[in-house]
Amino acid sequence: MRNISRLVAVTAVMSACVSGAQAVEIQTVTVGNPGNADDTHGDGYGGVDYVYNIGTFEVTAGQYTEFLNAVAATDMYGLYSTNMWTNSYGCKIERTGSSPNYSYTVGAEWADRPVNYVSWGDAARFANWLYNGQPTGAQDLSTTEDGSYYLNGATNDEDLMAAVREPDATWVIPSEDEWYKAAYHYNDGVTDNYWDYPTRSDNVPACECCPPAVPNSANYDCNGADPGGFACGPPFYGTNVGCYDSSASPYGTFDQGGNVWEWNESVIGSFRGVRGGSFGTNVDGLHVAGRSYNDPADENSIAGFRIAEAPGPIPTLSEWGLVAMALLVLTAGTLVWARRRAATA
Repeated sequence: MRNISRLVAVTAVMSACVSGAQAVEIQTVTVGNPGNADDTHGDGYGGVDYVYNIGTFEVTAGQYTEFLNAVAATDMYGLYSTNMWTNSYGCKIERTGSSPNYSYTVGAEWADRPVNYVSWGDAARFANWLYNGQPTGAQDLSTTEDGSYYLNGATNDEDLMAAVREPDATWVIPSEDEWYKAAYHYNDGVTDNYWDYPTRSDNVPACECCPPAVPNSANYDCNGADPGGFACGPPFYGTNVGCYDSSASPYGTFDQGGNVWEWNESVIGSFRGVRGGSFGTNVDGLHVAGRSYNDPADENSIAGFRIAEAPGPIPTLSEWGLVAMALLVLTAGTLVWARRRAATA
C-alpha cells in the first residue's frame, strides 16, 4: 500500500509540473563519496554508504509560513508556536484569525531567516508534507501524519521518540551521520578526513554578524565580545540563510555552524539529537564534538532544522509499469487540452 501511495505521490508531482510549481522549493546539494569512513578524530560519526541530497540552507520562516497556510487552518497538532511572534527571539511568523480559519504571515525582512520554535515533531510533519507533494488540507494521513514518518497524531515525547524513517521515505530530517558528513567531511573520497568546523576549517570561525569582514565566520554567541554576547543583536539574531557566502561546508551547505541548532534523527537516551550550535550558543556548539540533544516535543528559540532527501527504494518492474501508465494518462490529457485550445483559438 505504501508503494502505491508513493506512486500516487510521483504522479502528483508530474501533474504539478504541468499545472505549475509548488509553493516551497528546497534547494539541495549532493553529498557523494559513498562508503566514506567515520570520523576517527571526532566522535566516530559521518560514515554514509550511499549518495544523498541535503538542504543547502536551513528551512526558513518564509517556507514554514507556506507550510502553515497549507495545513494549519485548524492546527490540531500545534505546528505553530505563539513564541514565533511574541518572543523577542522569535522568527516573527504572525497568526491571525481563529480556528478553523487561521492564517499566517511573515515580513519580508524575516522570510529568509531560519524558522525557530519548532519541535522535532514539527520538522517531521514538514518532511511528510513535502513527501505528499505539499497538499492543502487538514493535518491527517494525507498531509502531515504519514509519509516519511508515521506520526498519526504523535505530539508527546514518548510517541515522537518512537517515530522512525519509513523504508520509502523521500524528504527527511537528516540522520546524524548524514548531517555530520555534509558539515565536516573533506569531500575527498571515501576517507576519514574531517574538518573541525563546518566552514572548511580547523580554526575557530570568527564571531561576526553578516555580511562578515573575513571568511570562516559564523553567527554564534561571542561570549561577551559584543553587547549581550550575540554576533547579531536585536531585532533579528538569526541571519539570512546563506549570508556567510565564504564559509560554506565542503559540500556547499551554509549555516551548519551557528544560526540555529538543527534537529537530526538520532536517539540519545530519551532525547532527539541536535547539531551545529546557534546564535545563542558559544563556539563549542559548532565543533565536531558539539553533540547535543533535546526533548523531541520541545520548541525553543535556538532550534530549527534542515531537510535532507533520502535516496529511497527503486520501483519494481510492475511499479514502473504503473508509472508509465500514469505518464501516458498525463500526456494524453495534456494533448487533448492543447488540441481544444488550438480548436478554439
